[in-house]
Amino acid sequence: MTQFLPDNLLKLFAPRPPLPFLPPVDELSIDKKKPPPQGLAQYVPLFETKTEPAPEPPKIPTKEEKRAQRRKEKEELLAYKLEQQIAMWNPTDNENATSDPYRTLFVARLNYETSESKLRREFEVYGKISKIIMPVDKDGKPRGYAFIEYSHKSEMSRRCPADLVGLEA
Repeated sequence: MTQFLPDNLLKLFAPRPPLPFLPPVDELSIDKKKPPPQGLAQYVPLFETKTEPAPEPPKIPTKEEKRAQRRKEKEELLAYKLEQQIAMWNPTDNENATSDPYRTLFVARLNYETSESKLRREFEVYGKISKIIMPVDKDGKPRGYAFIEYSHKSEMSRRCPADLVGLEA
């Protein structure tokens, strides 16, 4: 196929002349005589002295050690915050706390639809109510129980005659 090409293109496919042989400048590295391997022991005294101890390598903590350290720091911080809150806590500052626990009645298993006015209407029969506390959750829904504080201790422990009828039988 190349015989049909013009001369100028045939020159592109012609082989190049061989490289001329030149003798090596030095003797071959294989033929050279090498000194025996000696190592680095002879140079160690230049860098170290026996009087100074070698520095200890730095301690790099593992993931578990880091996690345990963070957990310990967090626990210490929480314990410190709790100590501070306990030191600053004053039971009389709480607006939900009752002034006298002996005048407070705990009512449980309330319907979630029950309002403070319904409780006041039902329990005011026994005596004058000074405060009603109905705890709610974060969403504002009632928790199903209440604390009713009467003005006098005797009113809280007094029973209505209808209750006594059921007890006598």
